[in-house]
Amino acid sequence: MLSNSSAAPFLLTGFLGSEGIHHWISIPFFAIYLSILFGNGTLLLLVWNDHSLHEPMYYFLAMLAGTDFGMTLTTMPTVLGVLLLNQREIAQQACFTQSYFIHSLAIAESGILLAMAYDRFIAIRTPLRYNSILTNSRVMRIGLGMLARGFVSIMPPILPLYWFPYCRSHVLSHAFCLHQDVMKLACADITFNRIYPVVLVAFTFFLDALIIVFSYILILKTVMGIASGEERAKALNTCVSHISCVLVFYVTVIGLTFIHRFGKHAPHVVHITMSYVYFLFPPLMNPIIYSMKTKQIQRSIIRLFSGCSRA
Repeated sequence: MLSNSSAAPFLLTGFLGSEGIHHWISIPFFAIYLSILFGNGTLLLLVWNDHSLHEPMYYFLAMLAGTDFGMTLTTMPTVLGVLLLNQREIAQQACFTQSYFIHSLAIAESGILLAMAYDRFIAIRTPLRYNSILTNSRVMRIGLGMLARGFVSIMPPILPLYWFPYCRSHVLSHAFCLHQDVMKLACADITFNRIYPVVLVAFTFFLDALIIVFSYILILKTVMGIASGEERAKALNTCVSHISCVLVFYVTVIGLTFIHRFGKHAPHVVHITMSYVYFLFPPLMNPIIYSMKTKQIQRSIIRLFSGCSRA
C-alpha cells in the first residue's frame, strides 16, 4: 500500500472571482439548507407520529426524506464553512469520507425512487393484494437493500483515495468533496477510478430510470383499462407526486452529466451552479411536492401544527 507523499489538507473552492461577496451568497444558501432540514425533518416526524401514514407509500417517502436529510447534513458544513468563514481547508480523510457519503446517498436516493415506483405499480396493478405484497418487513428489506446498494457499490473507487499519493495541486473545484474531483489530484494510475463510476452510473441511475419508465408504461396501460374516467383520474393522481420527484431528480442528474461531459469550455460558475442545483433542488422540492399534492400529508401537517398551537 502506498503512503501519501503529502498529507497536506485539500482546499475547497466556493465561487471563483466572487470571494468578496461570499458572505452575501451564504444567506440564500443558509435559508435553503434550513428549508431542506425543516421540510424533510417534518416529513420524517409526520410518518413517525401519524398512524394514518403507516403505509408502504409513506414509509418509502420517509426513506427519501431521510436520504435528503443525510445528504444535506453531509454537504452543509463545508459549503457554509467556505462561504461564511472562508474555511477552505479540509483534512484528506474527512474529504474522502464526505465523498463516500455524498455518492452513496445519491445512489441510495435513485434506488428509493425506484422502490417508490414499485409501490405505485403494485398499488395500481394489484390493489387487492397491495398490503399482502408490501408488508412492513418487505418494505424494510427493500429500503435496506437500496441503502446497502448505495453504500457498498461506491466503496471500490473511494477506498483507493485513502492510499493514493497526492503530489499535485490540492485545490478542489467545489465547496465539498467529489470523487471525480479528488481522483484528478492523485499521482497514481486512476484508470479504474475513471471507468468504474461510468459503469456504476449505468447500472444504478440509468437502469433505475429505465425501470421507472417501464413501470409507468405498465401503470398507464392498467389505468387506461379502467372504465370510469373518475377512477382513472384518481389512480393517476396517486402517482403525480412521485413522477414530479422523479423528474426533479433525474433532470438535475442529466443536466449535471451534460455539463461535466460536454461543457468543458463553459464558465466555472456554470459547473459550480449546476452542482449546487443537483444537491439542493431535489431535497428542497420533494417535501414541497408531497405536501402540495398529497391530501393525507396535508391533513397530517394541519393536525401536527394545530396540536402544537393548542399546546
